[in-house]
Amino acid sequence: MYQIKEVIVVEGRYDKNTLSQIVDATVVTLGGFSVFNNREKLEFLRKLAEKQGLIVLTDSDGAGFVIRNYLKGSLPKDRVKQAYIPDIHGKERRKRAPGKEGKLGVEGMKPQVILDALRRAGATFLEEDISPPAVSREPLTKGDLFELGLSGGPGSAAKRHTLLHALSLPEHLTANGLLEALNLLYTREEFMRILQDLT
Repeated sequence: MYQIKEVIVVEGRYDKNTLSQIVDATVVTLGGFSVFNNREKLEFLRKLAEKQGLIVLTDSDGAGFVIRNYLKGSLPKDRVKQAYIPDIHGKERRKRAPGKEGKLGVEGMKPQVILDALRRAGATFLEEDISPPAVSREPLTKGDLFELGLSGGPGSAAKRHTLLHALSLPEHLTANGLLEALNLLYTREEFMRILQDLT
């Protein structure tokens, strides 16, 4: 069982059950879209973010991204980390049919996939030093994405979609979300190498 300092925010109770079997951390459920009308819950999340830091871990479908983007705009950015699960098609055991987009949610992910997502987001694992050594590195910028044809140009959405698929990142990431994910996952040099391999 891995102990994590930050509070992990998930959509529902089944996601919470999955996480509680993998990590020893405070896990808060949002109750799906009901968080949009719940001022008290949002205030509670703000306090938790200030005190311990938050990690947002939503499903990789459209609904998950609506919730994630709402929280991004409502919570202090410097206290919130974003953990992304990959697009994996399938259905959870408890469900009769797969979700609308046919993707597994957080509750259907294997423990290692969730741990990897948390590590990439920069979760603080207590009692073990598994974080890579801190290196000052030059981040990718919006200008880089534009120059590489991944934003703001003809065909950039299609290029972005191809890249997201190749990197096993959720297909609903915006250009800004992609930039954030790339800077979490890769150094500039690593990303440029990956891009060369793909072309």
